[in-house]
Amino acid sequence: MAKYLATLLLFVAGLAYWMGWVPWAQPLKTDKAPPTVLAKRMDIAPVLPLSGEVAPAFQVDVKPEIGGKIKKIHVIAGQNVRKGEPLVTIDDTDLLNERASAEAEIAGARLRVEKILGNFSRAKQLFAQKLLSREEYVNLEADYQIAENELAKSLFRRQTVDDRLAKTRVVSPADGTILDVPVNEGQVVVGAASVNSGTNLMSFADLSRLLINAHVNQLDAGKLSVGQLMEVHSPDSSDQDYQARIEFIAPLATVKNNIKGFEVRGVIEGNRESMRPGVSVSIIVPIGKAEGVVALPVTAVFERDGKTVVYVLKGKETECRNVVVGLMDSSHVEIKSGLVEGEEVLMVAPPEPASPKKKKT
Repeated sequence: MAKYLATLLLFVAGLAYWMGWVPWAQPLKTDKAPPTVLAKRMDIAPVLPLSGEVAPAFQVDVKPEIGGKIKKIHVIAGQNVRKGEPLVTIDDTDLLNERASAEAEIAGARLRVEKILGNFSRAKQLFAQKLLSREEYVNLEADYQIAENELAKSLFRRQTVDDRLAKTRVVSPADGTILDVPVNEGQVVVGAASVNSGTNLMSFADLSRLLINAHVNQLDAGKLSVGQLMEVHSPDSSDQDYQARIEFIAPLATVKNNIKGFEVRGVIEGNRESMRPGVSVSIIVPIGKAEGVVALPVTAVFERDGKTVVYVLKGKETECRNVVVGLMDSSHVEIKSGLVEGEEVLMVAPPEPASPKKKKT
């Protein structure tokens, strides 16, 4: 019996220990004071972080105005060129043959004009002396006009061939850099016309003036304005940050990556080698600065009944006080009114007092 009783006591003691009840253990204290912070003066400089992409301010796809086989490519990707420098030469053999044919037509037309002009001049004299009928005179006059018209057509055909020959030499439209050359010598290309887009010979851009394109959330777009400074940094560059200014803010919101916002374009002048088109960049836009203002950590400011409040510690009492906030950065917020420097504020909101229960009647 005693052995059975001892076993039972050991079992009960083990169960009590497993459930966390130890008679000699000290009770846990739960009356720990909440954390506080002192209101102090500091500088608040909020910024708007963005991401964007670099693009040249001027970029075009160079296309031929006439079709044909590429005879010579004069440039390579990455090469800097000046306005008017040759980029591509298209084979002009067929056009030269066509021009020779036009020259032969012109020579023949001139001979016909000269011959008919001689006959017409004699007929004019005879008609004046009334030795030639009016019908014969009119016929010779018409033959002369037809011959002159044929000569004009031949000259126009030669001019058309010369214009096409000039287009076989594709030149740079401005000073800039060749970005890409997707064609090869010997390749047959199609001329750009109203019925087709033509073959892209190369991409050309002016890299002396670069754009920074970004998409800004509709909630943050109102914080930006044209002319505002932007700090641009490329993750691929170890150089210092670039300075840019906002040139354009789209008037119409668009959706990008399922986020509705506005297209923002900044301009950076004076390119460096590390900043190239297509590079992703991080952008910091300063949106204000307040110097030497009373501030609190953002975690010490609360919303209560639609108002912004802080909980000021007065001895052992806590006062809920309305405040007016100003600028805010990632960690602190400016307190414009309702709090003075040095006051102690709770970092956590105190529990709401329980409402008194009504007595039953």
